[in-house]
Amino acid sequence: MKANYINITIIGILFLFILSCSEDKIGESQTGSITGTVVEVGTNEPIENARISSQPLTTTVFTDENGKFELDNVPVGEYSVEARKEGFLGGFEPANVVSSDPVNVIFELEVSTADNLPPTTPVLLSPGDNEVLQSIEADFAWDSSDPDDDPLTYSIELRNDINEEVLTFENITDTTFVYSPLTLGAKYFWQVTVTDGINDPVISPVRTFSVINAPVDNRFLFVRNIDGNNVIFSSDEDGNEFQLTSKSKNSYRPRRNVAANRIAYLQTNGSDVDIYTMARDGTDKQKVTSQVQPKGFDLGEINIAWPPTSDMIYFPRFDKLYRINSNGQGLEEVYQTTDGSLISEVDVSENSDIIALKTNNINGYDISIFTIDFDGNVLNNILSGVDGAASGLNLSVTNQLVLYSYDVSGFESADYRRLDSRMFVYDMVDETTTDISDQKENGTNDLEPIFSPNEAEVIFTNTSNDGISQRDVYKVQVDQDDNNVERELLYENAFMPDWE
Repeated sequence: MKANYINITIIGILFLFILSCSEDKIGESQTGSITGTVVEVGTNEPIENARISSQPLTTTVFTDENGKFELDNVPVGEYSVEARKEGFLGGFEPANVVSSDPVNVIFELEVSTADNLPPTTPVLLSPGDNEVLQSIEADFAWDSSDPDDDPLTYSIELRNDINEEVLTFENITDTTFVYSPLTLGAKYFWQVTVTDGINDPVISPVRTFSVINAPVDNRFLFVRNIDGNNVIFSSDEDGNEFQLTSKSKNSYRPRRNVAANRIAYLQTNGSDVDIYTMARDGTDKQKVTSQVQPKGFDLGEINIAWPPTSDMIYFPRFDKLYRINSNGQGLEEVYQTTDGSLISEVDVSENSDIIALKTNNINGYDISIFTIDFDGNVLNNILSGVDGAASGLNLSVTNQLVLYSYDVSGFESADYRRLDSRMFVYDMVDETTTDISDQKENGTNDLEPIFSPNEAEVIFTNTSNDGISQRDVYKVQVDQDDNNVERELLYENAFMPDWE
C-alpha cells in the first residue's frame, strides 16, 4: 500500500513538471528578425538591390532605394548574413537572433576593382616637343581619360640640363598646370604620371622644351590681356616679345628704371593692389608696398613713377602722394591735395624738383593737370575746369614738356567711356599746348602716351571709342609739321606702353 502511494506521488510530480514545461512555452515565439542597411564604404551612399541571404539558409531579400532590408520569421539562433551586389565585394556580418528584439546589421561594401581598367597614357600637349618658350612661365597641358570614369590624379616631373634639380608637382586634379620661373637658356625635360588610385600609375613619354636666353635689348614694355588677367611683356626694336609676368596674376603699369635695371609694376590682390619690382628678364620679383598701398577712384586708371636716377617709387593713395624705396623701406608722404581731389597719375623729376600730377573726383572727372615742386608749390596749371576724362601723364627728358591725353568731346558717363581722346604736349617754358593726334582716325581714342627716350617720338595706345574693342600700341613723331607724318603700329592687342 505504501509502495502504491509512492508511485502515485511520483507520477503526479512528473505530470506537474510536464504541465509546467508546456505552460512555459505557451505564447513564446521561436523566431525573430534581422534588419539592416547596405552602404558604400567611404561615402555611406545607400546601395539599392543588394542581395541579402543568411547561413543557415532562411530567406533571400533585396535592399530598397535607401539600402535597407528585413528578414522576417528567422528561427532563433546564430547566423552569418551576406550582402552581395554586382560591382562590389561581398560582405558578411554575424547575427544572433533571439525572440525579443530585431537584430540590426550594417554592411559597408567596397567597390570591386577586379575588372577595373587603368587610365590611358597621358598625351603631352603643351609645351610642344622641342618648343622654344619666349617666357619664364610654362603652361603645361596634357590629355588622359579613365575607362571606368574613376577620378584621376596627376603628377609632373620636371628637370633641366643646367642643374641636377628634379621638381615634382603632385596631387594635380586638372589636366593643366602653370609653373614659373623657368631658367633662361635651359633645356627642360618633363613627363606626367596618372593614377586612378586602383591600378598601377601610368607614365607618359618624356618631352622636351627650351627657354630663350635672357633678352638684353628689350626697351619696350606693354601689357596684354590674357584670359582676363593683364600680363606684362617686353620687346626689342624688331618686335621680338618676351613674357615677363604670369598669366595667373593681374599685373600692369610697367615702369622701367634704367639705373636700377629693374621694372616696377602694379599687381592686384583681390580688391587691393601693390607695387612690385622685377629684373628685366622677369625674375627676382619683389613686393614693395605693404600697409600703405596705391588707391584711387579706379585701380586700373592709376599709375606710378620711378625717376631715372632715383631709388624712390612714387604712387597715389586717394588725395595723397607717397614715395617708398624700391626695397620697401622709407615710406613717406610727399604731397596732399588742398581741395580733397584724388590723385590718379604722377610723373616725377627729382633732379629738376618737378612733380606732374593729374587729379579728379571720385568719378574720374573734374580733372586737373598741373606741376608742383617738392614743397607743394604749384608751378604750372596745364589743364583744369573742363568736362571729360584725361589719362596718361609723362615728363620729357628735359623736364620742359608734359605729355598727356584728354577727351576733347567733354563726354562724361558712369562707365568712364571716352569719345575723342587726343594727345597733347604742353611746353612749360612757352606755356603752349600742341595737339599731336592729327592723324588719329575718327571714332578712336589716343591714350596712355609716353615719350621716346630721345623725345622725338611718342608711344601710345589707340582703340575704338566703343570701349570694348582691341587696343593696339603705336608710335608717332612729336614734330608733325611734315604732312607726311604717319603712325606706325608696333604691337597688336597691347596697351599701357613704356619706352626707356
